[in-house]
Amino acid sequence: MSNINLILKAREHGKNFIYETPILFNKKFNEIVGKNIFIKPECLQVTGSFKFRGAWCAISHLKKENKISNGVVAYSSGNHAQAVASASQTHGISSVIVMPKDAPKQKISNTLGYNAEVVFYDRYNEIREQIGENIAIEKNLTLIKPYDEHLVIAGQGTCGLEIIEQSKKLGLEKAEVLVCCGGGGLSAGISLALEKYAPYYKLRTCEPEFYDDTARSLKSGKREINETTYPSICDAILTPTPGEITFPILKRNAREGLVASETEVLQAMKLLYEHFKIVSEPGGAVAAAAAIFSKNKLKEKDIIVVVSGGNVDSEVFSKAISEN
Repeated sequence: MSNINLILKAREHGKNFIYETPILFNKKFNEIVGKNIFIKPECLQVTGSFKFRGAWCAISHLKKENKISNGVVAYSSGNHAQAVASASQTHGISSVIVMPKDAPKQKISNTLGYNAEVVFYDRYNEIREQIGENIAIEKNLTLIKPYDEHLVIAGQGTCGLEIIEQSKKLGLEKAEVLVCCGGGGLSAGISLALEKYAPYYKLRTCEPEFYDDTARSLKSGKREINETTYPSICDAILTPTPGEITFPILKRNAREGLVASETEVLQAMKLLYEHFKIVSEPGGAVAAAAAIFSKNKLKEKDIIVVVSGGNVDSEVFSKAISEN
């Protein structure tokens, strides 16, 4: 079961391998937004996203328990793929990664660079979960799910522990924590840490336009499904519905979800680059876009924004920084 004890153990297991990313703030940026924005740049994490936290936790725990036989398999649009491949390589085990054939080139290249075997699929006509589960059975591999896995959620929760400790040093008594959300692993993990150690901080999930299943689910109280296959640049967080494990956690801990348009995301990427000198991918900048363009929905003056990833193709990033 996902709980605070698993998160504390995850932190101990990863202390020599997972970066403690800083919290950044910029006076000029805050003047523009009209809020005190504090950026948690998980784009600086190992493999360029928060996903390494969860992948490392799951693989290190399973290897220690001798629960990995021939290697691991994972399905991902790119960030979980790279994280699992990297963690597997460090642990000396093989990895097979199921990726959509239209995944960003950089994510595919990086995953192959960690000696992973990549199996491509059509995200609009094939179901990656079925492909991953079939490969796990055929090759006797351990499946590492991207978010609906207690050990993965626990690893992502270590980001929440850092947020709490760093925010206290900054003297933040109350804050809203904005987190980019796909299946909800990062949001759920952070919310568990906040629930235990900082209940006066309120978590808000942030999603791309047309893929707001978590926001709608939080409103209705049940897991809603995205019916659309609308193309989106936010590939990292395009999921059909909140996770079976993650949603009950978010239902208990998260406030109203926020949604950002593609144009807002591109503008947020530009502002993050100009004021913080960090490179973010579209899916990783959704929370920043929500902080900037939905600030009227935010209750607190102090806002903590998790920039969840920075694995972006140069063409997309060039388009972002050329935005007016």
